This record gives sequence, C-alpha cells and structure tokens, in this order.
Amino acid sequence: MDTLSAPPHSTSSEPDGTLQQKGKAKDVAPESCVICLDPISERAITVPCNHYSFDFLCLASWLQQCSTCPLCKADVSQIQYDWRSPEDFKTYNVQTTKLAASSSSASSATRGHSRPFVQRRYRQGRPARRSPSPSPDIALVRRRYVYRNELFSMHVGTNRISRYANFTPQTVASSPDLQSRARAFIRRELRVFSFLYPEAADDSETASRRVGNAEFLLEYILAILKKMDIKGPTGQAEDMLQEFIGRNHARLFLHELGAWLRSPYTRLEDWDRHVQYREPLPTSVEDAEHRRNGPARVKMSSESDRAGPSRQHSRTRPYRSSPYQRRGGASQADRHSRRYDPD
Repeated sequence: MDTLSAPPHSTSSEPDGTLQQKGKAKDVAPESCVICLDPISERAITVPCNHYSFDFLCLASWLQQCSTCPLCKADVSQIQYDWRSPEDFKTYNVQTTKLAASSSSASSATRGHSRPFVQRRYRQGRPARRSPSPSPDIALVRRRYVYRNELFSMHVGTNRISRYANFTPQTVASSPDLQSRARAFIRRELRVFSFLYPEAADDSETASRRVGNAEFLLEYILAILKKMDIKGPTGQAEDMLQEFIGRNHARLFLHELGAWLRSPYTRLEDWDRHVQYREPLPTSVEDAEHRRNGPARVKMSSESDRAGPSRQHSRTRPYRSSPYQRRGGASQADRHSRRYDPD
C-alpha cells in the first residue's frame, strides 16, 4: 500500500485521479503528471479535492496562473507536497487568483499580472530606506551588492585541479548531498529579497506569510533543479523563476546557484572566500554603505559587459516561451525588475 493517504478532512469521491484509487495504481509505472505528461518526480496533492496526479513543479506553476484544480476546476486552497509519511508532509497555502483577476480587468495597468503575491514584490522607484539592523550579516550585504550591481561570478573550468564538476537534473534528483547544498544556498540567496522575509516592523501574520512564501519558493526552485537544466538553451528555468524575482535577477540567481553546485565547497563561507567577480565585493557593512551612497556608478561598457554570460545582455531572446508563461506581453515583474532594489 502506498505511503500516501487521504487527509482526514477529505470528502472527495472522484472516481479517477484521487487518493482513494491510488493503491490500485501502485503496479502501473510510471505514473504521469496530467499537466506535462512526464513521469511524476515529486507528487503534489490539491486540497480540498485531493487530486494527486500532479508533479509538484507543474501544479505549483498552474496554480500561480489559476487557483483552480486542473482536473475538476474546484478552488484549491492548499498544496500538500514533500510527502515522507501520511502524517509528515508540507503544506502551502494557495493565493486565490479570482480577486486579482477581477481587479486587473478593471484597470489596464494591472492587466496580465494578477497574482497578489507577485504584485507586492515590485515597487515603483527606490524603496524607503530602513534602519539598519544592529548586527547585519556581511555575507548577506555582499550578496545584495552582487544583485544590485548585476555581478556574475567568473566561470571556473572543470578539471582535477579546480575540482569543479558539472551536474544534471538527474544527478541532483539522485543526490541528497547536492540537494542539501542547493537548499543551503537557495535559503540564503532568497534573503537578498526583502519581500520574502519579515522586517522587524511587520505584524505576525505578514511575517508568517512571507516566510511561507520563501519556503515554498525554495521547494519550487529545488523542483526546477531536479526537472530541467537551469542554463538550458530554451531558458525555461529562467522563465519560470522570473515571475517571482524578475528576469535579470532570475538569470543571475540561476547562474550563481549553478556556480555553487559545480564548486567543490560544502560550506557557503568557503565559496564566498573563493568566488570571483569583475570587481571586488564590499569588505564591510560600512564599505557597502559608502559605495551605495557615493557617486553614481558608471554603467558598464559593452566591452566589459561581455565578461558576463552571453545571454545576459541579449536584446533579442532566442528562447521559446515557457508553457506556463502568461500571454499578453511582458509581465509586470519583467517591466520593473531593473528598478527593483534587492533590499
């Protein structure tokens, strides 16, 4: 009998694709996701209708666009995923898209970008400066500097001396060590973006929601790592992540994540000491503040820009659209990503 079972609140009597029928499908392999038709790599379950024939990555992407079940069209309030036992699993609260869709139809300014979680992320102009924390993390300050100035870490070749090694989605899916390293990096990297982590002034409900969003996004990125090449020629991974943090930041995030996973280091502080950029990173919080408040930085010339990945400054993207990408032009995330300040 499969380890998955219907949650206590389940009242669904659907004949197909529900948990009640799951035991009968044990010997039928492999089971395919009804959204992408590929084998399910990480099962996700819709609540309250309890349909389970989904891969987590596909279901999460679907519900970001439309918060109804792909099979029965019932409103989905939660995703249950990362099942380890019938009582041990994770839950993500789904943001409804109905209210956002009605407000977007009333105003052309918000058309094509209806998710409230995404809309809260991007602010017009520079955000108001907050009081610095008593003991800011210099590592986090340096990471924010990297994103603010769009600095791509320099490539290190794969050889016996460097001990750098390439990876594939298959190696990530089968390696608990790679997954653990990926979680450590993603969790710290997401702290760059203040909309994902609570500020001291936030109320408990807002703080809880932000932390929940960050944990969901961590699992979402890990699912992408297991499913597809994060630097593949189609740019599908970038397309999926840009809905959360913007196009430029998504490209940089995936580049840095790939550099970390290719490296031989197991501790983030070791990687921090050895990774190199086209300019030195701040050595202290005061240094970072001085650079930020000093004269405006001169935009990198096209000559020096070529030091980054070739896709970084391409004006015409050769990628095909992601199957989950919203139609109707560039997303609000993409339009405002250059003006977004990580902190």
